[in-house]
Amino acid sequence: MAEEYDYIIVGAGSAGCILANRLSAERDVTVCLLEAGPPDRNPFIHIPAGFIKTLVDPRINWMFTTEPSEHTGGRSIPVPRGKTLGGSSAINGHIYNRGQPDDFNGWAQLGNRGWGYADVLPYFKRTESRVGEADDTFRGREGPVKVENIPYRHPLCDRLIEGAAELGIPHNPDYNGAIQEGISYVQRTAYRGRRVSTATAYLHPVSYRKNLSVVTNAQVKRIMLKDGRANSVEVMRGRTQGETSVFRAR
Repeated sequence: MAEEYDYIIVGAGSAGCILANRLSAERDVTVCLLEAGPPDRNPFIHIPAGFIKTLVDPRINWMFTTEPSEHTGGRSIPVPRGKTLGGSSAINGHIYNRGQPDDFNGWAQLGNRGWGYADVLPYFKRTESRVGEADDTFRGREGPVKVENIPYRHPLCDRLIEGAAELGIPHNPDYNGAIQEGISYVQRTAYRGRRVSTATAYLHPVSYRKNLSVVTNAQVKRIMLKDGRANSVEVMRGRTQGETSVFRAR
């Protein structure tokens, strides 16, 4: 017999964890979050320097690579993608970089209404809790994702920043603020020595909700349609994914 929910979310990555949080805030609906990988219990996920391990661990990384091409000298380039709660936000180098405002404005000019920088900025601010000095016009202070300046400093890096300034590349203390141009130490999604993934920021704090079910080691095999609408998914479950189940949306 199929398990039934009002919403089924495939993949507990960066978007999936946020969706699970937001949708399950409505108590009258049931939400199921499916993740192909295991829970995020691997200690290297939560240690900021642990990404050296997570980026090459097939238990929590899909280990994708690009096709060889002439532009890469015939090489295949690794493309790490997370396979655990939090997805890639649980295994990456946790560098926080929003992108150029003009990139978003360019998308809007091409006809993608709602994707201009002024449109997406409120969501960036709502997501983050900026630690340290920043212009609150562009940075959020009350969101669940902590963003701090990397505490590491090195004399060679300092000299590099000074040298760049002499060449006309300005020191920019907040490249996620008014402008991105310049050079600086990076900002990261970590706080007090712990990684901040979307699982730790959005999913775990609401895991107590009775209307939210999180199923790990559950890889979706196929999505089934009825009258043009996705109404159920077939899932391979368990650590060996030898069990098959069906989850149906009401």
